[in-house]
Amino acid sequence: MNSIEFFFEDIKSVPIHEKILLLHLNSLIKNELKKTGDISVVFCSDEYLLEMNKEYLNHDYYTDIITFDYVEGETISGDLFISLDRVKENATKFEISVLKELYRVVFHGTLHLVGYNDKSEEEQQIMRQKENYYLSEVDFEGLEL
Repeated sequence: MNSIEFFFEDIKSVPIHEKILLLHLNSLIKNELKKTGDISVVFCSDEYLLEMNKEYLNHDYYTDIITFDYVEGETISGDLFISLDRVKENATKFEISVLKELYRVVFHGTLHLVGYNDKSEEEQQIMRQKENYYLSEVDFEGLEL
């Protein structure tokens, strides 16, 4: 059976409102005309993600997300590793709630899995529009991390 699962690797678990996030991730995938496969969303620390960045991508810097793509045809599968430390810092920087930034990053990784890139300025603009669209579909009223 295909599923989306959430894990906390080297950090304490936080209330991500799993049912709401699942609903919106499945909606995003369906809206992009794809099928949900097996997706793991792993929340971790900066240090954990930095080590992964070094080991798997040969990058020696902090990032908010690393996406491993296991997509086969129209079925979306992959692993999203997300630094909760980066998410919190970015939420402060962009003056938005931590939960909203967390959802943005999860949507960002999922958008990569459905086929969007962010290498060029044009691609980044399209990605940001998609993130904002899917964020606008979430009612964050009364939800906190």
